[in-house]
Amino acid sequence: MHVAHLSLADFRCYARAEVPLDPGVTAFTGPNGQGKTNLVEAVGYLATLGSHRVAGDAPLVRLGAERAVVRGMVVRDERQTLIELELNPGRANRARINRSDNVRPRDVLGLLRTVLFAPEDLALVKGDPGERRRFLDELLTLRAPRLAGVRQDYERVLKQRNALLKSAAQARRGAGRGMDLSTLDVWDDHLARAGAELLAYRLDLVAALQPLVAGAYEELAPGGGGTVLEYRSSMGEGVPLSGGREALYAALTAALGAARKQELERGLTLVGPHRDELGLRLGELPAKGYASHGECWSYALALRLASYDLLRSDGGEPVLILDDVFAELDARRRERLAERVATGEQVLVTAAVPEDVPDTLKGTRYSVLDGEVTRV
Repeated sequence: MHVAHLSLADFRCYARAEVPLDPGVTAFTGPNGQGKTNLVEAVGYLATLGSHRVAGDAPLVRLGAERAVVRGMVVRDERQTLIELELNPGRANRARINRSDNVRPRDVLGLLRTVLFAPEDLALVKGDPGERRRFLDELLTLRAPRLAGVRQDYERVLKQRNALLKSAAQARRGAGRGMDLSTLDVWDDHLARAGAELLAYRLDLVAALQPLVAGAYEELAPGGGGTVLEYRSSMGEGVPLSGGREALYAALTAALGAARKQELERGLTLVGPHRDELGLRLGELPAKGYASHGECWSYALALRLASYDLLRSDGGEPVLILDDVFAELDARRRERLAERVATGEQVLVTAAVPEDVPDTLKGTRYSVLDGEVTRV
Protein backbone atom coordinates (compact mmCIF):
# COMPACT_ATOMS: atom_id res chain seq x y z
CA MET A 1 0.00 0.00 0.00
CA HIS A 2 1.26 3.47 -0.84
CA VAL A 3 0.09 6.97 -1.70
CA ALA A 4 0.94 7.76 -5.33
CA HIS A 5 -0.17 11.39 -5.32
CA LEU A 6 -1.13 13.97 -2.69
CA SER A 7 -3.17 17.04 -3.59
CA LEU A 8 -3.98 19.88 -1.19
CA ALA A 9 -6.20 22.94 -1.44
CA ASP A 10 -6.23 25.51 1.37
CA PHE A 11 -4.81 22.97 3.81
CA ARG A 12 -2.62 24.55 6.50
CA CYS A 13 -0.08 26.81 4.72
CA TYR A 14 -0.81 25.45 1.24
CA ALA A 15 -3.15 27.32 -1.08
CA ARG A 16 -2.41 24.58 -3.60
CA ALA A 17 0.04 21.68 -3.63
CA GLU A 18 0.52 18.72 -5.96
CA VAL A 19 3.03 16.16 -4.72
CA PRO A 20 3.75 12.93 -6.62
CA LEU A 21 4.94 10.20 -4.26
CA ASP A 22 6.92 7.04 -4.95
CA PRO A 23 7.02 3.71 -3.14
CA GLY A 24 9.98 3.34 -0.84
CA VAL A 25 11.48 6.21 1.15
CA THR A 26 10.57 9.84 0.53
CA ALA A 27 12.16 12.56 2.66
CA PHE A 28 10.91 16.13 2.99
CA THR A 29 13.63 18.45 4.24
CA GLY A 30 13.72 22.15 4.99
CA PRO A 31 13.83 24.64 7.89
CA ASN A 32 11.22 24.41 10.58
CA GLY A 33 7.93 26.16 9.95
CA GLN A 34 8.03 25.78 6.16
CA GLY A 35 5.31 23.14 5.70
CA LYS A 36 7.00 19.72 5.90
CA THR A 37 4.84 18.36 8.69
CA ASN A 38 1.71 19.72 7.00
CA LEU A 39 2.28 17.30 4.12
CA VAL A 40 2.54 14.16 6.22
CA GLU A 41 -0.26 15.43 8.47
CA ALA A 42 -2.48 15.48 5.38
CA VAL A 43 -1.56 11.88 4.55
CA GLY A 44 -2.37 10.86 8.11
CA TYR A 45 -5.70 12.68 7.90
CA LEU A 46 -6.69 10.66 4.83
CA ALA A 47 -6.22 7.50 6.88
CA THR A 48 -7.66 8.50 10.25
CA LEU A 49 -9.92 11.54 9.66
CA GLY A 50 -7.89 13.34 12.30
CA SER A 51 -4.65 15.20 12.92
CA HIS A 52 -1.84 14.10 15.20
CA ARG A 53 -1.26 17.75 16.14
CA VAL A 54 -4.68 19.28 16.86
CA ALA A 55 -8.04 18.01 18.07
CA GLY A 56 -10.31 19.88 15.65
CA ASP A 57 -10.35 20.68 11.95
CA ALA A 58 -10.40 24.49 12.14
CA PRO A 59 -6.57 24.91 12.39
CA LEU A 60 -6.18 22.71 9.28
CA VAL A 61 -7.95 25.24 7.03
CA ARG A 62 -5.69 27.96 5.61
CA LEU A 63 -6.24 31.37 7.15
CA GLY A 64 -8.90 33.23 5.19
CA ALA A 65 -10.30 30.13 3.48
CA GLU A 66 -13.70 28.58 4.24
CA ARG A 67 -12.72 24.98 3.69
CA ALA A 68 -9.79 22.71 2.89
CA VAL A 69 -9.55 19.75 0.54
CA VAL A 70 -7.18 16.78 0.83
CA ARG A 71 -6.94 14.25 -1.99
CA GLY A 72 -4.83 11.14 -2.17
CA MET A 73 -4.42 8.44 -4.80
CA VAL A 74 -3.90 5.21 -2.88
CA VAL A 75 -2.43 2.14 -4.57
CA ARG A 76 -3.03 -1.28 -3.03
CA ASP A 77 -2.43 -4.55 -4.83
CA GLU A 78 -2.11 -2.56 -8.09
CA ARG A 79 -5.60 -1.11 -7.62
CA GLN A 80 -6.00 2.66 -7.39
CA THR A 81 -8.47 4.42 -5.10
CA LEU A 82 -8.94 8.19 -5.06
CA ILE A 83 -9.85 9.52 -1.61
CA GLU A 84 -11.12 13.10 -1.32
CA LEU A 85 -11.96 14.83 1.95
CA GLU A 86 -13.47 18.28 2.28
CA LEU A 87 -12.96 19.87 5.69
CA ASN A 88 -15.70 22.31 6.71
CA PRO A 89 -15.14 23.66 10.24
CA GLY A 90 -18.43 24.18 12.01
CA ARG A 91 -20.27 22.10 9.42
CA ALA A 92 -20.25 18.48 8.30
CA ASN A 93 -17.20 17.31 6.44
CA ARG A 94 -17.68 15.63 3.08
CA ALA A 95 -15.98 12.68 1.42
CA ARG A 96 -15.71 11.16 -2.02
CA ILE A 97 -14.28 7.83 -3.08
CA ASN A 98 -13.37 7.47 -6.76
CA ARG A 99 -15.45 10.61 -7.46
CA SER A 100 -18.58 9.12 -5.86
CA ASP A 101 -20.45 11.47 -3.50
CA ASN A 102 -22.61 8.76 -1.97
CA VAL A 103 -20.26 8.09 0.95
CA ARG A 104 -19.79 9.22 4.53
CA PRO A 105 -16.39 10.39 5.81
CA ARG A 106 -16.09 7.29 7.99
CA ASP A 107 -16.46 5.11 4.86
CA VAL A 108 -12.93 6.24 4.02
CA LEU A 109 -11.48 4.44 7.05
CA GLY A 110 -9.49 1.38 6.04
CA LEU A 111 -8.76 2.48 2.46
CA LEU A 112 -5.42 3.88 3.60
CA ARG A 113 -3.58 2.78 6.72
CA THR A 114 -0.78 4.80 8.23
CA VAL A 115 1.42 4.63 11.30
CA LEU A 116 2.80 8.02 12.25
CA PHE A 117 5.49 8.77 14.80
CA ALA A 118 6.11 12.39 15.78
CA PRO A 119 7.53 14.35 18.74
CA GLU A 120 3.98 14.63 20.09
CA ASP A 121 4.11 10.87 20.74
CA LEU A 122 6.15 11.43 23.89
CA ALA A 123 2.72 12.00 25.41
CA LEU A 124 2.05 8.28 24.94
CA VAL A 125 4.51 7.69 27.76
CA LYS A 126 4.58 10.96 29.67
CA GLY A 127 1.01 12.17 29.13
CA ASP A 128 -2.31 11.48 30.80
CA PRO A 129 -4.29 8.22 30.35
CA GLY A 130 -6.42 9.74 27.60
CA GLU A 131 -3.41 9.73 25.26
CA ARG A 132 -2.96 5.99 25.70
CA ARG A 133 -6.66 5.24 25.37
CA ARG A 134 -6.69 7.21 22.13
CA PHE A 135 -3.67 5.25 20.90
CA LEU A 136 -5.49 1.95 21.48
CA ASP A 137 -8.77 3.07 19.95
CA GLU A 138 -7.20 4.59 16.84
CA LEU A 139 -5.22 1.41 16.26
CA LEU A 140 -8.37 -0.66 16.71
CA THR A 141 -10.10 1.40 14.03
CA LEU A 142 -7.15 1.06 11.66
CA ARG A 143 -7.28 -2.72 12.05
CA ALA A 144 -11.08 -2.95 11.75
CA PRO A 145 -12.79 0.22 10.48
CA ARG A 146 -16.22 -1.00 11.63
CA LEU A 147 -15.04 -0.43 15.21
CA ALA A 148 -15.42 3.29 14.58
CA GLY A 149 -19.14 2.58 14.97
CA VAL A 150 -18.55 0.77 18.27
CA ARG A 151 -16.61 3.74 19.57
CA GLN A 152 -19.29 6.18 18.44
CA ASP A 153 -22.01 4.09 20.08
CA TYR A 154 -20.14 4.11 23.37
CA GLU A 155 -19.49 7.86 23.22
CA ARG A 156 -23.15 8.54 22.43
CA VAL A 157 -24.40 6.46 25.36
CA LEU A 158 -21.80 7.98 27.68
CA LYS A 159 -22.88 11.51 26.71
CA GLN A 160 -26.54 10.74 27.38
CA ARG A 161 -25.80 9.06 30.70
CA ASN A 162 -23.58 11.92 31.85
CA ALA A 163 -26.32 14.41 30.99
CA LEU A 164 -28.78 12.46 33.13
CA LEU A 165 -26.35 12.21 36.04
CA LYS A 166 -25.56 15.93 35.83
CA SER A 167 -29.26 16.82 35.88
CA ALA A 168 -29.80 14.51 38.85
CA ALA A 169 -26.92 16.06 40.77
CA GLN A 170 -28.21 19.58 40.10
CA ALA A 171 -31.73 18.59 41.16
CA ARG A 172 -30.43 17.17 44.43
CA ARG A 173 -28.42 20.28 45.23
CA GLY A 174 -31.12 22.70 44.15
CA ALA A 175 -34.44 21.26 45.25
CA GLY A 176 -33.22 19.11 48.06
CA ARG A 177 -34.71 15.98 46.57
CA GLY A 178 -33.87 13.73 43.67
CA MET A 179 -35.43 13.41 40.26
CA ASP A 180 -36.91 10.31 38.63
CA LEU A 181 -33.98 8.03 37.77
CA SER A 182 -35.94 5.16 36.26
CA THR A 183 -34.21 5.68 32.90
CA LEU A 184 -30.74 5.41 34.47
CA ASP A 185 -31.03 1.62 34.59
CA VAL A 186 -31.64 1.63 30.84
CA TRP A 187 -28.56 3.76 30.20
CA ASP A 188 -26.55 1.54 32.54
CA ASP A 189 -27.45 -1.44 30.39
CA HIS A 190 -26.57 0.38 27.15
CA LEU A 191 -23.25 1.59 28.57
CA ALA A 192 -22.32 -1.84 29.91
CA ARG A 193 -23.17 -3.50 26.60
CA ALA A 194 -21.24 -1.03 24.43
CA GLY A 195 -18.44 -0.80 27.00
CA ALA A 196 -17.99 -4.58 27.12
CA GLU A 197 -17.62 -4.67 23.35
CA LEU A 198 -14.98 -1.93 23.33
CA LEU A 199 -13.19 -3.38 26.34
CA ALA A 200 -12.98 -6.85 24.78
CA TYR A 201 -11.34 -5.44 21.67
CA ARG A 202 -8.90 -3.37 23.71
CA LEU A 203 -7.84 -6.37 25.79
CA ASP A 204 -7.21 -8.46 22.68
CA LEU A 205 -5.19 -5.60 21.19
CA VAL A 206 -3.00 -5.16 24.28
CA ALA A 207 -2.27 -8.90 24.30
CA ALA A 208 -1.24 -8.76 20.64
CA LEU A 209 0.92 -5.66 21.15
CA GLN A 210 2.80 -6.89 24.22
CA PRO A 211 5.43 -9.11 22.50
CA LEU A 212 5.75 -6.71 19.56
CA VAL A 213 6.47 -3.72 21.81
CA ALA A 214 9.02 -5.76 23.78
CA GLY A 215 10.76 -6.82 20.57
CA ALA A 216 10.82 -3.32 19.09
CA TYR A 217 12.19 -1.79 22.29
CA GLU A 218 14.92 -4.41 22.50
CA GLU A 219 15.95 -3.61 18.93
CA LEU A 220 16.15 0.11 19.64
CA ALA A 221 17.78 -0.17 23.07
CA PRO A 222 19.31 -3.63 23.56
CA GLY A 223 19.46 -4.62 27.21
CA GLY A 224 17.46 -1.54 28.20
CA GLY A 225 14.98 -3.47 30.31
CA GLY A 226 11.79 -5.31 29.53
CA THR A 227 8.63 -3.46 28.58
CA VAL A 228 5.28 -4.48 30.06
CA LEU A 229 1.83 -3.29 28.99
CA GLU A 230 -0.87 -3.51 31.69
CA TYR A 231 -4.54 -2.79 31.04
CA ARG A 232 -6.02 -1.25 34.18
CA SER A 233 -9.78 -1.19 34.40
CA SER A 234 -11.77 1.51 36.21
CA MET A 235 -13.83 -1.34 37.69
CA GLY A 236 -11.04 -2.00 40.19
CA GLU A 237 -8.07 -4.33 40.54
CA GLY A 238 -10.09 -7.25 41.87
CA VAL A 239 -12.40 -7.49 38.85
CA PRO A 240 -11.23 -10.18 36.39
CA LEU A 241 -10.93 -9.05 32.77
CA SER A 242 -11.62 -12.45 31.27
CA GLY A 243 -14.48 -14.72 30.29
CA GLY A 244 -15.52 -12.92 27.13
CA ARG A 245 -18.01 -10.16 26.36
CA GLU A 246 -20.85 -11.46 28.53
CA ALA A 247 -18.60 -11.68 31.57
CA LEU A 248 -17.32 -8.16 30.91
CA TYR A 249 -20.89 -6.94 30.49
CA ALA A 250 -21.86 -8.46 33.83
CA ALA A 251 -18.78 -6.96 35.52
CA LEU A 252 -19.49 -3.48 34.11
CA THR A 253 -23.13 -3.70 35.14
CA ALA A 254 -22.15 -4.60 38.71
CA ALA A 255 -19.48 -1.87 38.82
CA LEU A 256 -21.94 0.78 37.62
CA GLY A 257 -24.37 -0.28 40.33
CA ALA A 258 -21.69 -0.06 42.99
CA ALA A 259 -20.60 3.39 41.82
CA ARG A 260 -24.08 4.87 41.41
CA LYS A 261 -24.17 6.82 44.70
CA GLN A 262 -20.84 8.46 44.01
CA GLU A 263 -21.78 9.13 40.39
CA LEU A 264 -25.02 10.82 41.44
CA GLU A 265 -23.07 13.03 43.83
CA ARG A 266 -20.56 14.06 41.18
CA GLY A 267 -22.87 14.04 38.15
CA LEU A 268 -20.39 12.00 36.12
CA THR A 269 -19.87 8.43 34.90
CA LEU A 270 -16.93 7.04 36.84
CA VAL A 271 -16.77 3.49 35.47
CA GLY A 272 -16.15 2.32 31.92
CA PRO A 273 -13.54 2.16 29.16
CA HIS A 274 -13.39 5.98 29.06
CA ARG A 275 -11.78 5.87 32.52
CA ASP A 276 -9.43 2.92 31.94
CA GLU A 277 -5.65 3.16 31.72
CA LEU A 278 -2.91 1.46 29.74
CA GLY A 279 -0.02 1.15 32.15
CA LEU A 280 3.50 1.13 30.70
CA ARG A 281 6.31 -0.41 32.71
CA LEU A 282 10.01 -0.51 32.00
CA GLY A 283 11.55 -3.21 34.12
CA GLU A 284 9.92 -3.06 37.54
CA LEU A 285 9.02 0.63 37.42
CA PRO A 286 6.37 2.69 35.62
CA ALA A 287 7.81 4.35 32.55
CA LYS A 288 5.97 7.58 33.37
CA GLY A 289 7.95 9.49 35.95
CA TYR A 290 10.88 7.05 36.07
CA ALA A 291 12.17 6.52 32.54
CA SER A 292 14.78 8.89 31.14
CA HIS A 293 14.03 11.14 28.19
CA GLY A 294 15.80 8.74 25.84
CA GLU A 295 13.97 5.75 27.28
CA CYS A 296 10.62 7.54 26.86
CA TRP A 297 11.46 8.24 23.23
CA SER A 298 12.38 4.60 22.66
CA TYR A 299 9.22 3.40 24.41
CA ALA A 300 6.95 5.67 22.38
CA LEU A 301 8.69 4.65 19.19
CA ALA A 302 8.38 0.96 20.16
CA LEU A 303 4.61 1.42 20.55
CA ARG A 304 4.37 2.83 17.03
CA LEU A 305 6.68 0.21 15.52
CA ALA A 306 4.64 -2.51 17.21
CA SER A 307 1.51 -0.98 15.66
CA TYR A 308 3.24 -1.05 12.29
CA ASP A 309 4.19 -4.71 12.72
CA LEU A 310 0.68 -5.63 13.82
CA LEU A 311 -0.96 -3.94 10.84
CA ARG A 312 1.52 -5.61 8.50
CA SER A 313 0.63 -8.99 9.95
CA ASP A 314 -3.04 -8.27 9.21
CA GLY A 315 -2.20 -7.84 5.52
CA GLY A 316 -1.75 -4.67 3.52
CA GLU A 317 1.41 -2.92 4.68
CA PRO A 318 0.66 0.54 6.09
CA VAL A 319 2.45 3.75 5.15
CA LEU A 320 5.01 4.60 7.83
CA ILE A 321 5.46 8.30 8.63
CA LEU A 322 8.40 9.57 10.69
CA ASP A 323 7.88 13.24 11.40
CA ASP A 324 10.97 15.05 12.68
CA VAL A 325 12.10 11.95 14.56
CA PHE A 326 15.77 11.42 13.75
CA ALA A 327 17.02 14.70 15.20
CA GLU A 328 15.76 13.58 18.62
CA LEU A 329 17.58 10.23 18.57
CA ASP A 330 21.20 9.50 19.33
CA ALA A 331 23.34 8.02 16.55
CA ARG A 332 22.87 4.43 17.70
CA ARG A 333 19.08 4.58 17.91
CA ARG A 334 18.94 6.55 14.66
CA GLU A 335 20.74 3.85 12.70
CA ARG A 336 18.78 1.02 14.28
CA LEU A 337 15.50 2.70 13.43
CA ALA A 338 16.63 3.40 9.86
CA GLU A 339 17.70 -0.20 9.30
CA ARG A 340 14.40 -1.46 10.68
CA VAL A 341 12.14 0.61 8.42
CA ALA A 342 14.23 0.90 5.25
CA THR A 343 12.41 -1.95 3.51
CA GLY A 344 8.91 -0.56 4.11
CA GLU A 345 6.64 -0.28 1.08
CA GLN A 346 6.35 3.47 1.70
CA VAL A 347 8.15 5.49 4.35
CA LEU A 348 7.66 9.26 4.57
CA VAL A 349 10.27 11.20 6.55
CA THR A 350 10.55 14.85 7.53
CA ALA A 351 13.77 16.47 8.73
CA ALA A 352 15.09 20.02 9.16
CA VAL A 353 18.34 19.24 7.33
CA PRO A 354 19.21 16.46 4.88
CA GLU A 355 21.97 15.25 7.19
CA ASP A 356 19.37 14.20 9.76
CA VAL A 357 18.11 11.51 7.37
CA PRO A 358 20.33 8.40 7.73
CA ASP A 359 22.13 7.19 4.61
CA THR A 360 20.31 3.88 5.03
CA LEU A 361 17.11 5.59 3.91
CA LYS A 362 17.89 6.15 0.26
CA GLY A 363 15.06 7.35 -1.92
CA THR A 364 13.21 10.40 -3.19
CA ARG A 365 14.03 13.81 -1.75
CA TYR A 366 11.89 16.95 -1.62
CA SER A 367 12.92 20.38 -0.45
CA VAL A 368 10.18 22.33 1.34
CA LEU A 369 10.61 26.09 1.64
CA ASP A 370 7.89 28.65 2.33
CA GLY A 371 5.15 26.28 1.27
CA GLU A 372 6.86 25.32 -1.99
CA VAL A 373 7.61 21.63 -2.49
CA THR A 374 10.45 20.95 -4.92
CA ARG A 375 11.87 17.60 -5.92
CA VAL A 376 15.62 17.51 -5.47
